[in-house]
Amino acid sequence: MKRSNAQKLKDALEEEIINGRLLPGEKLDTETLARQYNVSRTPIREAIQQLAVSGLVVVKPKRGTFVARVSIDQLIEMFEVMAELEGMCGRLAARRIRPHELESLRAAMRRCEDPDVMADPDEYYYENEEFHGWIYTASHNQFLAPEARQLKQRLKPYRRL
Repeated sequence: MKRSNAQKLKDALEEEIINGRLLPGEKLDTETLARQYNVSRTPIREAIQQLAVSGLVVVKPKRGTFVARVSIDQLIEMFEVMAELEGMCGRLAARRIRPHELESLRAAMRRCEDPDVMADPDEYYYENEEFHGWIYTASHNQFLAPEARQLKQRLKPYRRL
């Protein structure tokens, strides 16, 4: 799976935030990021927008972009809810999955089990995300699936690492 410059930059910044190289409250300077990652402003804006959606950064108009402050307690609570949402999706999918969805789910699982994919943590993460996406879809619950996707997006950087 080929990733855009914005996706690669977002992944790199996620890792720096999660591993503490970028600290809560620290300002992200777009010019410094452009030089450091050898990209233009467009991928930086896209990466920052994605990071804001996931809650890792906060964009303050006319002040800049800052690394968000997320406590361990907040993360634990979000993961507890995510586990329940995914469990609900799985239970519903087990009863409601359609044949073409089951084949897509199986194909996604096979890709996750591919040794080349398993050897690359980023590649595995994206394939695993596709696998979970099929479970959400197969739940056929038009309220639950988007809620699970939204929280999964919020937890994405933590799950990825």
